[in-house]
Formats: sequence, structure tokens, C-alpha cells
Amino acid sequence: MKSNSYELVSGSVFCIIAALQAIRAVLQVPVQVGAQAVPVWFSWVAVVVAGSLCIWAWAFRTARQARA
Repeated sequence: MKSNSYELVSGSVFCIIAALQAIRAVLQVPVQVGAQAVPVWFSWVAVVVAGSLCIWAWAFRTARQARA
């Protein structure tokens, strides 16, 4: 896989993860891992992290295309 394709795919995956976490947080969907409940605020943290990685991957791809 070319580097350019990798950036597009990884950015898209992070975008999907951020969107799903945002939906989970807005709808207050309970999540439990084993016996431990995962708090909803954790989804907001995941939205920020995954969204940042998404923007970073797409911005890097755009900058690389501009140089080419």
C-alpha cells in the first residue's frame, strides 16, 4: 500500500471511530467491559483523540499532494 493510500485509509478509520464515539456519548449508550462500566466522558476523550488523528492524517496527505 502506498503511503498516500495509508494516510487516506487511516484518516477515514479514525473519522469513523470519532463519529461512533460521539454518537455513543450523545445517546448515553452504556458500555461495560467485563465487570467494569466505561463512563460516558471517556467517549468524549476518544472523540478528541480519534478526531485529532483523523485531521492529522488528512492534513498530512493534503500537504504531501501539494508538494508533488
